[in-house]
Amino acid sequence: MNSPSFYLLIALAPLVGALVTGLLGTGFLGRSVSRRGSHIITIALVALSFIGSVITLFQTVGGHTYDGVLYTWTVIGSTPLQLGFLIDNLSALMMVVVTGVSLMVHIYTIGYMADDPGYQRFFSYISLFTFSMLMLVMANNMVQLFFGWEAVGLVSYLLIGFWYTRPTAIFANLKAFLINRVGDFGFLLGIGLLFAWTGSVHYGEVFARSQELAEMPFPGTDWKLLTVACICLFVGAMGKSAQVPLHTWLPDSMEGPTPISALIHAATMVTAGIFMVARFSPVFELSSTALSLIIVVGAIGALFLGILGIIQNDIKRVVAYSTLSQLGYMTVALGASMYAGAIFHLMTHAFFKALLFLGAGSVIIGMHHDQDIRNMGGLRKYMPVTWITFLIGTLALVGTPFFSGFYSKEQIIEAAGAANVWGASFAYYATLIGVFVTSLYSFRVYFLVFHGPERFRNPPHPQDHGHGSHNEGGDPQESPWVVTLPLVVLAVPSVLAGMFFAGPILFGSFFDGVITVLPEHPALATLAAKWHGWLAYALHGFVTVPFWLMVAGLVVAWYCYVVNPALPGKIYSAFSGINRVLENKYYADWFNEQVIARGARCLGHGFWKGGDSSLIDGLVVNGSARVVGWVAAISRHLQSGYIYHYAFAMIIGIMALLTFFVLTVH
Repeated sequence: MNSPSFYLLIALAPLVGALVTGLLGTGFLGRSVSRRGSHIITIALVALSFIGSVITLFQTVGGHTYDGVLYTWTVIGSTPLQLGFLIDNLSALMMVVVTGVSLMVHIYTIGYMADDPGYQRFFSYISLFTFSMLMLVMANNMVQLFFGWEAVGLVSYLLIGFWYTRPTAIFANLKAFLINRVGDFGFLLGIGLLFAWTGSVHYGEVFARSQELAEMPFPGTDWKLLTVACICLFVGAMGKSAQVPLHTWLPDSMEGPTPISALIHAATMVTAGIFMVARFSPVFELSSTALSLIIVVGAIGALFLGILGIIQNDIKRVVAYSTLSQLGYMTVALGASMYAGAIFHLMTHAFFKALLFLGAGSVIIGMHHDQDIRNMGGLRKYMPVTWITFLIGTLALVGTPFFSGFYSKEQIIEAAGAANVWGASFAYYATLIGVFVTSLYSFRVYFLVFHGPERFRNPPHPQDHGHGSHNEGGDPQESPWVVTLPLVVLAVPSVLAGMFFAGPILFGSFFDGVITVLPEHPALATLAAKWHGWLAYALHGFVTVPFWLMVAGLVVAWYCYVVNPALPGKIYSAFSGINRVLENKYYADWFNEQVIARGARCLGHGFWKGGDSSLIDGLVVNGSARVVGWVAAISRHLQSGYIYHYAFAMIIGIMALLTFFVLTVH
């Protein structure tokens, strides 16, 4: 099965499902595909893609790789633009993660979107998204990478604004689209720079000349060409993976249905930037400046964006800010040259964060679409499957020993301490403090939702979500099996993935020949010397500083939200100034809207009034018309109709020409 046709089947299967369901199930070309038919077709084809991805991963682990061209789209000069696949351990692992989580989301959607009129359209969108992400991770050249990069951005726009009658959803998808365009502009510049100096868009050819690029100056500056290209590429990753300051779109994207929160913002789209930097490790390794920028940006996100999760009351937004923080951890790993650690955390995070998002969706179903955690409480006895799986996801997220998140997260913190780039010390302490923050907001949600008094009977913060009253239908009930089955399935790797895969992926030969790490970046080698197996590492984890910081966050959350629930209100009043800053999200949205957006509007108004109205319309268009009218008015007087006037004009003209000729000759 190690053939181009097999890989093409894996990539195109979700596309076929998206086209059949989208064209034949939404009324575009009729409604021959029913609601039931739409989920059967898309789930079957995504399952086919998942099975193929698993087979591919086993093949690549066995040493079978592929780097070839399937189709030449066009040739520009001497440069061919081609469709091709690079199948190695990195792409195969990403394929399994993307299709696996997508399959669980497809199954979950049957229950979550059961009453939505856009049922077929939603299945078409999520299958199309899966295809786009596969094209991104399987690409062997930068043009195809950019195609997949833009395609996931476009489909995410459609999914975030799925409920397009809601003004908040429309604002959120426009915000995501525009902010990602800022990052994509930098990404395109980075691709353009690499192509301009290598003459190729193929990964292998670009990477082969990376050392040569590292020695070339950027024209007109003292900067290295490779450093500028890497920074431009990372700007693209900042937009797609929601890094500071291009992070503000991700929390607002929770306006979309919950299944896409798990699919896009936990496992796939937001990790595209992490994957891209890891894929381009032969390039990034040669620029310490770019790595320093990456580790500092990641550390800022890991700590300060995680703090915002403490004050959120919407269950999905808490998980969204958790995603921002965990993406910061992955970015720190990239800056520390521990690319394997970033990809491993990407994988474990995909499982437990998808579990948390889908668990949050199950809670929302049980609460009749009330998302405010202050209106919940005591759901443990009403929703036992959701409760235990949500708890498993929480324990994995906070880095509890023996859970998958522990192995990936702990290694990143240690890598930051061992990194040999500027900003590594800041990153180490930021990620360390981030452990306490993550534990605090995670267990805050857990205790408010599943423990304590049953506040949903008389909700202190009633909201109208357009789905009826909060207690409509009586007490909360466990979600149907199509919702809970994906939770149970995702809970398994959330517990076991670290035990089975930490050693091979982080310190084995899994990424040999795929990811490049230079000797002057010793973080991974330092950690490898301390690795003595998953059991010894987990047991040692009980005496480390991150573990006790995690316990401290748990104890604080338990005391504040179970033992003494009046305390958070007193703390809020005592630190109202700080809370104002946090509630305004460090004024990042205010800056974007009031400075950048308003400045752009003023600049646009100036171009319109000064450039368009005054210069183009006033001077060029209307001015030329007035000049023609003036010339015509003068010329009209010369057309008298008398022959002797014309003869006189001819004589004057001949005399002028003779005079000019004589003066020119002499």
